[in-house]
Order: sequence, then structure tokens, then C-alpha cells
Amino acid sequence: MVFQHHHLIGRLTALANVLMGRLGHQSTLRSLWPPSRSDQRFGLEALERVDLLDRALTRVDLLSGGQQQRVGIARAVAQRPRLILADEPVASLDPATATRVLDLLRSICRTDGISAVVSLHQVDLARHFADRVVGVRGGEVVFDGPPARLCDGVLSRIYGARPAEVSVDIVEAPRARRAAIYASRTV
Repeated sequence: MVFQHHHLIGRLTALANVLMGRLGHQSTLRSLWPPSRSDQRFGLEALERVDLLDRALTRVDLLSGGQQQRVGIARAVAQRPRLILADEPVASLDPATATRVLDLLRSICRTDGISAVVSLHQVDLARHFADRVVGVRGGEVVFDGPPARLCDGVLSRIYGARPAEVSVDIVEAPRARRAAIYASRTV
């Protein structure tokens, strides 16, 4: 899981936060600190994949929001998941950083064959990162097609609202090389 508000332990280093993702892969006794060398190496590799190897020993409360979100992605990757759920991972980021984080997440998912479900409020990002759009209103599918067909008329049919008021979820399935956006009305 990649959270909107990071859910990192501020007083710990980026590496220590990433290694928290490995706890489920350890016995209770082995999960006690310090981590094994192989887990440390795996954590450092995860940080390198999100371009934060140089920040491995920096407390996360000293990192920017985008850097903290990338630590969260590295923590999720350290779990060796088959599926990543990301709850508005770019909601608090500026547009350039948001695009960089989503590019990074998509790249990791495609490289590792991980499916991802990403909840977003930015329709333009959903249009850019999805291959397929599925719009749901009142529990029923009202649109299923490519992002190019996600026009204002379709958005109004899905949400009964202006496009700026919509919420979308991207579902990335790299094995099928398809993605879907599940949309729901924002309140």
C-alpha cells in the first residue's frame, strides 16, 4: 500500500522506513532489529529504484513530500507485492513531482510485473497514465473505453458534475498491458 499521507516514521531514516516493509517476511525473532545484511541490501536497492539512495540515512521528516512519497513506494516494493494499492499518492504534490512519482510507480510496476490500483482526483493524470477507462456511477459501469474518449460529456454522464469535481482510480495491469480507471462521484 502506498498512502496519501505517507505513514512513515519521521524520526527513522529512509532505509529504516523501507525495511519496515520487510517485517512481514521475517519470523518474529528475526524481525527484531538490526535487519539482516540481505534485507539492508534489498532496502538500499529499493531506494535506488526511486532515486533516493543518497538519502538512505536521512531522517524522513527532513525529506520533501515527493521524497517521502518515493520512500513509501520503496517500502511497498520491499514487500515484493503482486499488487500495489495507492491511495491518492500525488494529492499533496506539485504537478511536476506528481507526474514524476506516477512515472516512477508505473515503471516499477511494469518492470516487476506488479499490478497497481491508483486512486486519483486529477483526471488529466488519469488520462495520461491509463490505457483503459471504466466509469462507474451508482455501482454501474456507464463508460468503458480508452482515455481519449474521456471527454466532458462522458465525465458529466459518469459524475453528473464538471470534470474538475471528479475522482478517478487507475488500475494498472502490466501483464495485460492495460489499465482501467474506476471513477466515483466526489462529495
